[in-house]
This record gives sequence, structure tokens and C-alpha cells, in this order.
Amino acid sequence: MAIMKPFTALLGAAAGTHAADQLALATLPLTATLVLGAGPDILGLLVAAQSAAWLLVTLPAGAWADRMPRRTLLIIGLALGLAASVVAVLAAAAGITGLLGIAAFVGASGTVVYMLTSMSLLPSLVPAGDLPRSNARLELARAIVSLAAPFVAGLLAQHLSPTWGYALAALGAAVALACIIALPKAAAPTSGDQRPSMAAAIQAGARFVVRHELLRGISLCAIFWNFAFFALLAVWAPLALNLLKLDPASMGLAQSAYGAGLILGALIAPVSSKRLPPLATLIFGPAVSVIAATLFLMAPSGNGFAFAAAGHFLVGFGPMLWLICQTTVRQLVTPAPMLGRVNATVQTAIYGVRPLGALAGGIVAAHAGLQAALLVIAASFVLSTLVIVLSPLARLRALPQPVAA
Repeated sequence: MAIMKPFTALLGAAAGTHAADQLALATLPLTATLVLGAGPDILGLLVAAQSAAWLLVTLPAGAWADRMPRRTLLIIGLALGLAASVVAVLAAAAGITGLLGIAAFVGASGTVVYMLTSMSLLPSLVPAGDLPRSNARLELARAIVSLAAPFVAGLLAQHLSPTWGYALAALGAAVALACIIALPKAAAPTSGDQRPSMAAAIQAGARFVVRHELLRGISLCAIFWNFAFFALLAVWAPLALNLLKLDPASMGLAQSAYGAGLILGALIAPVSSKRLPPLATLIFGPAVSVIAATLFLMAPSGNGFAFAAAGHFLVGFGPMLWLICQTTVRQLVTPAPMLGRVNATVQTAIYGVRPLGALAGGIVAAHAGLQAALLVIAASFVLSTLVIVLSPLARLRALPQPVAA
């Protein structure tokens, strides 16, 4: 029987994991509303429980990825996701809302563990020169399932039951688990006598990010960009329905252009990484978001649907190219035994600023109007671009050489 190649196994696991995660994300509100009869307040708590994992679990998960065999940690993360899907179905059948919230948190925690560990494992599975293409293929898998999962969950809820979304999520997690089991076994990145305490390990990862000029620029750019993006998500519905006078179907169609941008960006990234210097991609990603914000500002006075769809497309396309490029840079400049903690530090900063962006967008829109909120969004996108332009990333004409451990 043919043995699955390590990257092929990781790619299959990525597709299964992201399918499970996105299906769980889309199924949770449907199950809570249609099966359990939850109101907006309870639904908000359930979604908060799901998203809390990214803030509470990321830093310790990064430390675990640097002190445990990464294949073992991937299996643990996927097993958590599989168990969470099963428990969610049982919670819905029993009508226990609290248990559904616990399942949401556990499932998202498994995704956090998987994401950080797989990102840290990849440089050991492929040559450094193949990292841009490999990262692009992994992101393409995520983009495709992110686009398809809400539609599939909606169909299942309409024709069968919302809980079938969790059943399909469990299948995705099981496929991912089978793929990871096919990976070769490997030792932990650090041996027991080299391991600092958990707190010291986390602090070391944060210090490395803050002191490294390339990682510092990447992190600041990501913070400003995610602040703007989640502020945009917070004001998109009132902008589309009230100011642009779109019906719900047109609103959803315009927003789906974001997924199309993600997919096209992931498809083009392997080619652009060979033909363009990293600095071009790293500047283009946030800069094209400024153009997108300008289109949203112009939408009320023009063809609202066309401007909004183009804006969503650009916010998906350019930043996807940026994401793949900066992930590759991050993997190359970080010593292998620190990859988990460095990735966790960056992720925590990003996910920590997201609720702040959403709150800011909503508050500014409520008190100063939607146009004022769009100006704040545009300003934050501009800041994310300036961070790159004014940092050493703007002088990066070639990918860095991999650092030694």
C-alpha cells in the first residue's frame, strides 16, 4: 500500500480540520436558534465561548507545540474537535444549552492547537524554497471550505436538521485525524532538560517577536489590519441594508466576493512569490485594503452593490497574498524550537484586537454615523500599510535564509 507523503497528509488534514471548524461555526447559531430556541443573548454567549478559545488557549498551545512531539499534539487537537462535534449533537438532542457552549469552546480549542502546531511543523516537512507554495496550498484549502461551509450548513438545516452540520464536522475531523496518523513520528522540538517553565516559555516567544524587526513589523501590520477588518464586519449589515439599500440576498452576494478574493489570492500566491520580491507582496496586501475602504466610502454615491462587492473582493485578495508571504517569512526567521510560541504571540495579538475593532466600528457608527466609521476603518488600513513601508519589510528583496535552531 502506498504511503502518504508528509505534506500530502498535512494538506488532507488541513482540509478536514478547516471543514470541521467552519461547519461548527456555521452550525452553532442554527442549532441554538432552531433547535434550542435560544434568543440573541444566549446566542451571543455561545459565540463568545467559541471565540474565547483563540484568546485563552493560543499562548499555552504555542508553548506545547515547542515542547511536545508535534504529531502527537496534532492528534490531540483533532481528537478534541471530533469529540466536540459528537458532544454538540448530544447537547442539542438533550436540549442542554450550556453543554453546547462547552462543546463549542472545546472544538475551537482543538482548532487552535491544530493551527499553531501545523504551522510550526510545516518547515520540517518541506524544503525552505517550497514554503510559499506549500503555505498557499494550505490557505487555499481553508479558503474553499470557508466559502462552502455556511452554504452546506444552511442546506442541512433546511432539509434535514441543523445538527447534521455537526455530524459532517465530525466526519471532517475524522478524515483529518486519519491523515495526521499517517505522518512519521518525530521527537519533541526541545528535550525535557531544556524546557523552561510555561510562563518563561511564553515570555521568551513574546520577547523574540518584539525584538525581531521583521516579526515586529508583521505583527503591527496585522494588528491594525484586523482592527479595521472587524470594524468593517460590524458595520457591514447596516451599511448594506440601510445606506446602500441592498436586499439580504444582494448583501450576501456582495460579501461572498470576499471568499472569491481569498481563493484567487491563494491560487496566485505561488506564482507571485517566484516573480515578485517579498516587499512588493507585503506592501500590496494592506495597500489594496486602503483601496477597498475607499470603494466602501464611495458606495453610497455610486453603484452600491458593485462598489461593495469590489471592496470585499480586494479585502480578500490582497491580504491573502500578504498572509501567505508573511507566514513564510515568519517560518524562515524563527528557530524551529520557538515556532510554536512565536506563532502564538502573533495570533494572540491579532485575535485580541478583533473584538476591539468590532466594538469601535459599532460605537463610531452609532454615535457619528456610518461614513465616520468607514473613515476610521480606512485610517486603520492606512496605518497597517505605513507600518510595512516604514519597516525593514519594505527592503526585503528576497526571502530570508532559514535560521539555525
